[in-house]
Amino acid sequence: MLETPPKLVLDDPWLEPYAGQITRRMGRCESRLAEIRKTAGSLKAYATWHNEMGIHRDHVSGQWSIREWAPQAKSVALLGDFNDWNPHSHPLQHEENGCWSLNLPADALAHEQLVKLHIVGADDSTRDRIPAFIRRTRQNETTHDFSGEIWQPTNAYQWQHTFDASNLGAPLIYEAHVGMAGEEPRLHSYREFADDILPRIKKAGYNVIQLMAIAEHPYYGSFGYHVSNFFAPASRFGTPDDLKYLVDTAHGLGIAVLMDLVHSHAVKNYGEGLNNFDGSGGQYFHADGRGDHEGWDSKCFDYGRHEVQRFLLSNLRYWLDEFHFDGFRFDGVTSLLYWHRGNAAFDHYDKYFVENVDEDAILYLLLANTLIKELNPNALVIAEDMSGMPGLCRPLEDGGLGFTHRLAMGIPDYWIKLLKHQRDEEWNLEVLWNTLCNRRHGEANIAYAESHDQALVGDKTLAFWLMDQEMYWHMNRDNSHPVIERGIALHKMIRLITLVGGGEGWLNFMGNEFGHPEWLDFPREGNNWSYHHCRRQWSLVDNPELRYSDLNAFDAAMIDLTRRHDLLHSIPARLLHVHNDNKVIIVERKNLIIAFNLSPQESYADYRFDAPAKGTYRVSLDSDAARFGGHDRIDSSISYSTIGDSRQLSIYLPTRTALVFEKA
Repeated sequence: MLETPPKLVLDDPWLEPYAGQITRRMGRCESRLAEIRKTAGSLKAYATWHNEMGIHRDHVSGQWSIREWAPQAKSVALLGDFNDWNPHSHPLQHEENGCWSLNLPADALAHEQLVKLHIVGADDSTRDRIPAFIRRTRQNETTHDFSGEIWQPTNAYQWQHTFDASNLGAPLIYEAHVGMAGEEPRLHSYREFADDILPRIKKAGYNVIQLMAIAEHPYYGSFGYHVSNFFAPASRFGTPDDLKYLVDTAHGLGIAVLMDLVHSHAVKNYGEGLNNFDGSGGQYFHADGRGDHEGWDSKCFDYGRHEVQRFLLSNLRYWLDEFHFDGFRFDGVTSLLYWHRGNAAFDHYDKYFVENVDEDAILYLLLANTLIKELNPNALVIAEDMSGMPGLCRPLEDGGLGFTHRLAMGIPDYWIKLLKHQRDEEWNLEVLWNTLCNRRHGEANIAYAESHDQALVGDKTLAFWLMDQEMYWHMNRDNSHPVIERGIALHKMIRLITLVGGGEGWLNFMGNEFGHPEWLDFPREGNNWSYHHCRRQWSLVDNPELRYSDLNAFDAAMIDLTRRHDLLHSIPARLLHVHNDNKVIIVERKNLIIAFNLSPQESYADYRFDAPAKGTYRVSLDSDAARFGGHDRIDSSISYSTIGDSRQLSIYLPTRTALVFEKA
């Protein structure tokens, strides 16, 4: 008798030809889990390699243990401040399992000393490397090279707050970068973010922050996506305890904290990273061409190697246990899933199950999401995937890969394409709505109109696409300008229609809520190492004479509406009415009616459409309100009743205005 196909297949008949592949993925994961449980007792116990490896001090005896995995190295020695950087005085002993070890007395090492490993590789190379499990690094201010730093403080950080994400609701994510979060043209710190920026995020109504660039990365301009040291928080922003203070403070405000996690690739640097660590040409990464990501100039992990699986799984547990993160945004999942690294058209289901799929990477993701769920059943695990792999955000037991959400990456691309190539009076609203709603049934999406990608130099934010250089001269309240009027109106409408139609969660990059002008550009040789564009100009939104505060107020009202009605914890929005010539689109979600008039000149005094139910409705959000920088053409005290025995509503719908109605 044939086994019942996975629920993922039962829910989507188009997947029936691939039931075998999906079942094999599930079986392979179960087999690997059985192996792990047999050798380690449990997956959680297996994912504690970081407590065995690296540099540790015994809490009772005070003695030090140093362990490193470098299976094909010819010799490994510890050097650093403690031995005047002598590469020969403290050799590690080789063990049968490919690890090297050394035990030292209590007075041999000390907290905050700098260390490296002197490794003679399988290829006879001689290099000083940072230990793979190091908890902290430090950069030399003169030479700019990094060393490992022993981080064993006498007093452990004392957590002040516990956090329960079970009642969080739909994720309303504030994507943020610590270093550029302040206004001054310099690096900013974890503690500054906690004290200065978190209160803004709380006031804005967001319930999740997504922190970029947390794992150590040698080049600031990589935005944190070229990771070198996977267990070390980025030292340029402060100490590990400072990061704990940030997370702790967020939890005290009722805000969950996600880490932007990079397990899809790693920096190729020898001096700071894991590349060719033991001189074998591979070790953590594929030794052949599969180990090179040409588009990102980085290295790709060998997910089929058990030690690499354990390294990455332990890394997940480390961030969850040690820093109390509430989940992850997995970066570069498309690159991770496929041997072509995402450089293909996903126009057939074969592309997800037959052609160029890295089944070892899929196994790793299955193990990773199993572990995360065991450690924190309420964790958010978001995939940055543009391929649309079926089942990515379905439970493991259904045949899925176990992510809770996928980023709706096509939506911001679509908005940028519209703003670049079409006037708003030419937009096809049916195509627009279909683009917003184009997602797999049963797989939650995080909607967003723009993220950090659109803010980087070479692109533009929505505000800058809409208003460009006019923002420099005409954002004062007493300086009316048609470009600014259009830009402010459309900025609000674009964000609202994306939130309502695009998914089951929402993401905003810091500053975009108030239309932050200009672009992001990290200090680099090409801009004379300037921080001018690597900061957030909060003074713009704090200045009551400027119109940035209007956009900020609308965003806060939009988020408040979303939370009060739990808008995104509902079935997808339903189209009630669309008329391309009138440029009107009206939708319903969670018993709210949301009407958009995108016409640049036509206001409608008696616009009729069928409401979902008979009754009386009132306006609960008006993008044209004066406090949002609008023209205040709607009287919010007026209620609207369906006509006679019909469900027909007649409303006043001004030009370039969005109205939200709820039943009285």
